[in-house]
Amino acid sequence: MSTNKTIAFNQLNVTDRFPPDYNISFQPIGENLTKKPTEIKVLENICKEAKAKGQVTGTNLTKLSEAFGSRFTKAWETIKEERVKKYVFRPSGRIVWIVVGRERDYLVMPAADFCSCDDFYFRVMDKEVHLCYHLIAQKMAEALEWYDKLEEEDSLYDSLMEEWKKVTL
Repeated sequence: MSTNKTIAFNQLNVTDRFPPDYNISFQPIGENLTKKPTEIKVLENICKEAKAKGQVTGTNLTKLSEAFGSRFTKAWETIKEERVKKYVFRPSGRIVWIVVGRERDYLVMPAADFCSCDDFYFRVMDKEVHLCYHLIAQKMAEALEWYDKLEEEDSLYDSLMEEWKKVTL
């Protein structure tokens, strides 16, 4: 024998049939589930300030170093060595970010916090860290406008994307 149960979740009411001994519980999305990690907040705040001022202070470099450790050191070296590239395809205006890494060029999608590097796959996806150094470098370079801007024809987009998506073995 089953009974009707109505479950209210926020403004949504859901009615369904459940066995009488069926327990239903929803865990509301709380602050702990939607809260950004401290290191990402630090990076976002410093990038916002750097974009407004056109520079990053020594104090903020220290904060980034404390938050990210060696990942920030690698990111900062990447920026200084001009290895962050912003490709703008014409006439579509599509933008692709590439960070030239030690092994190959890595495709970075800043809006999705994604990078095609192994560190992202093994450490970020496993939640050991929140960002790889390529993502940190891209976000800082974009805020400071310290990147190479390359314009290419839309006709090259597919072939370049194929190259950037290749996995090295």
